[in-house]
Amino acid sequence: MANTKAYAAKSAGSKLAPFSFDRREPRPDDVSIEIDYCGVCHTDIHFAQNDWGMTEFPVVPGHEIIGRVTAIGRDVTRYKVGDTVGVGCMVDSCRSCSACESGLEQYCLEGMTGTYNGEDRHDGSITYGGYSDNVVVSERFVVKVPEKLDPASTAPILCAGITTYSPLRHYGVKAGDKVGVIGMGGLGHMGVKFAKALGAEVTIFTRSEAKVSEAKKQGADHVIISTDENQMEAAAEAFDFMLDTVPVQHDLNPYLNCLKYDGTHILVGLLEPVDPALQAGALVMKRRVLGGSLIGGMPETQEVLDFCAEHDITCDVEMLDINNINEAYERMKKGDVKYRFVIDMKTLKAA
Repeated sequence: MANTKAYAAKSAGSKLAPFSFDRREPRPDDVSIEIDYCGVCHTDIHFAQNDWGMTEFPVVPGHEIIGRVTAIGRDVTRYKVGDTVGVGCMVDSCRSCSACESGLEQYCLEGMTGTYNGEDRHDGSITYGGYSDNVVVSERFVVKVPEKLDPASTAPILCAGITTYSPLRHYGVKAGDKVGVIGMGGLGHMGVKFAKALGAEVTIFTRSEAKVSEAKKQGADHVIISTDENQMEAAAEAFDFMLDTVPVQHDLNPYLNCLKYDGTHILVGLLEPVDPALQAGALVMKRRVLGGSLIGGMPETQEVLDFCAEHDITCDVEMLDINNINEAYERMKKGDVKYRFVIDMKTLKAA
């Protein structure tokens, strides 16, 4: 394909900077997409700075992609030129294992192929993500954006949205349940919106008094300051579910004590070892469950977009000129964004 304009990190210590490369030639089942918007996820920072020791440089981040179809392969049946579509966190899987056959490609037994920093299953090349002006993706890993949704604010639903929607659906949150959402960032504010739409009574747990009014604005029924011992004691054994969006190590024990018997604590942000240690008695004595969840499969990713259209749910976003991406990363580290940056790719095309 024509030379692709992008922004990339060329080493762990470098800033993101203009970069160009050639996208692979489309295959028969491929959809070629001109990118209009791309959300900025905290995972992008981890890969750009090689925080997890697995980055292949140069890396072009971005896995919250919204754009328009410009061409389709001869075997494509779901999309046509001009459609507004999305691409999330993965672009391939083995497609034949039990997980893939169940529409749970994120749990592919051979490992999913990431939208960036993944290895193409056909030619072995490293995948480049959405901080670019175009992308080529297999039809199976593309989703249709409902006309009702604003494309820019839809982009983060492909990561932050599906990451919080999938566990609420999988673990069975329903009308009348009491759901606690731990953390009030990009994931947390989407968790509130989804839980409310499912009919739950929602409480935000936050360390910051300053976030109380914002939590209520997002639709939370109640707010608990997690550092206030009296508030936490009053919440003991009150919740059916805890959706834990905090991405750094934190003490799970106080939150487990807020669950009823048979309650479920769901981790969607933490990938590190649990520290401090978990008091197993809090699980055993109340038959509580500690679970986790990773994004969502392709059928569920389409489902969450349709759900958002039905319930008028979008992500709160701040539009970003790609020339300011490094400043945006610094702001994200400080939590200074409500609640997701989205790159307007016109700024890349104009560069």
